[in-house]
Amino acid sequence: MNTTENATGALDGVRVIDLSTVVMGPYAAQILGDLGADVIKIESPSDTVRNGQYRTTPGMTPLNLNVNRNKRSVALNLKDEDQRAKALELIDTADVLITNMRPGALARLGLNYADVAERNPKLIYAHAQGFRADSDRAGNAAYDETVQASSGLVDITNRALGTPAYLPTIIGDKVSALTIAYSVLAALVHQRKTGEGQHIEIPMTDTLIAFNLVEHLSGHVFEPVHGQTGFPLSMLQGHAAVPTKDGLACVIPYNPQNFRDFFQAAGRPDLAEDPRVNGDTVAPEDQTAMMALVTECAPALTTEEWSEVCAKHSIPMAPVLELDKAHEDTYVREGHLLDVVDHPSEGKIRSVGIPVKFSATPASVRSLAPLPGQHTAEVLSELA
Repeated sequence: MNTTENATGALDGVRVIDLSTVVMGPYAAQILGDLGADVIKIESPSDTVRNGQYRTTPGMTPLNLNVNRNKRSVALNLKDEDQRAKALELIDTADVLITNMRPGALARLGLNYADVAERNPKLIYAHAQGFRADSDRAGNAAYDETVQASSGLVDITNRALGTPAYLPTIIGDKVSALTIAYSVLAALVHQRKTGEGQHIEIPMTDTLIAFNLVEHLSGHVFEPVHGQTGFPLSMLQGHAAVPTKDGLACVIPYNPQNFRDFFQAAGRPDLAEDPRVNGDTVAPEDQTAMMALVTECAPALTTEEWSEVCAKHSIPMAPVLELDKAHEDTYVREGHLLDVVDHPSEGKIRSVGIPVKFSATPASVRSLAPLPGQHTAEVLSELA
């Protein structure tokens, strides 16, 4: 991954105001920046994404570096009347505003949709918060863990793992960020056709409920109910990576032939002849037992040997990527998913790559995450 200041993408000419904090809104705005938009981040003096571990410069934390590239940073205290006026002038120039401030705070600052749409009717106003604005939880604080709980995800982990654990990733924030991004892109199409802006509400809980229920609504899709909730394969006991001779791998035989080929390769022809894997399908009630046998047999070969066997027989398989070694992984390196780049203030850093490849309008990293308020003078001078 090379950084270049002159690259343009599909959103070249679109201006986005990022009036959001932490991960969800900033990540969404960064995606739009990767696609070519001019993203101006109005920095809050207390954005927690800048708190924590840093190497060279206070505020330049790993999380900040991962969600604020391709942006220009403007430091404005919105509680100050003159500085808030400057923020409104910037919003007047924008196509898109992304915010995750609570409705009460937006109203007090004169920054709710009605206020800004009166000044800029073409503005797309993407407002993300924990819960729907018309619900009794509208003003409640929301964190990823509360969203995992309120969306049913904790129930899924409890039923599958026997403990009401939170997923060890901020999935609510990141799925909601992707939802913000695609919603804004749809609204931009409408804006380009009609010149009209609109208000978009992205409630995190609603977003993750919809995300979870794609497969886990299961038998409750039907009315009356015809079966349990929970996607059967995902809810299997022992649904986990398996130990190989030298590491861990995901090995998921999906049909009887997959099981038979796996057991033959593991040196267990007796299991390849098991009647449970010699029909048209593996019965749901046999899946747990058969996967336990896969776990038992997997140490027969190394991860690399299983890669070759599974590729030959079309058995779904992948080595487990260890995060500490991700930068050494051939697939990661060849895809430029974790390149070392030179940051102006932080020196050499690893920058997470852009996963999507465009043939005509490539996304790009034109600038790395800025210092707080680095572009204040530059951006405000453009208002004159």
